[in-house]
Amino acid sequence: MELLLNFPLISALIAIFFAQFVKVPILFIVSRKWDWSLITSTGGMPSSHSAAVTALSTGVALDQGLDSSIFAVSAIFAIITMFDATGVRRHAGEQATVLNQLVVDFNTFVEEAKLWPKKEDKEKQKKLKELLGHKPIEVFFGGITGILISLLLYYLIF
Repeated sequence: MELLLNFPLISALIAIFFAQFVKVPILFIVSRKWDWSLITSTGGMPSSHSAAVTALSTGVALDQGLDSSIFAVSAIFAIITMFDATGVRRHAGEQATVLNQLVVDFNTFVEEAKLWPKKEDKEKQKKLKELLGHKPIEVFFGGITGILISLLLYYLIF
């Protein structure tokens, strides 16, 4: 039962769920389309990774203090995670976009070179995940989301 009283953990988990859920109405406002699959997908606005690690660090700061060793660990963990979200993972997503276009182009070539048996598009190709990483603005707002969630929970509930 002590696990349920772990404020940094609870705030990080709530920040993840909130950031994932809020992606759906944000997309609707932008495109007028409902896409509930965003709740379980990577990428998008705001970054749930950034929300989680900043909520965790804020929770640790509120619970243990800014001068604690565990806050230092959580802050460095947050920085590395947020840097990775905008760096390596974003570039992997960009490469996936190029590879997906190559697959489309190759499939077009094969269809024109031969009479491709009529199959559903899903059987012909499996697309690589393109929304792996985040734009810097998505990471920024994910971080703000995590900090605000953690502060609200701390002052309103704990």
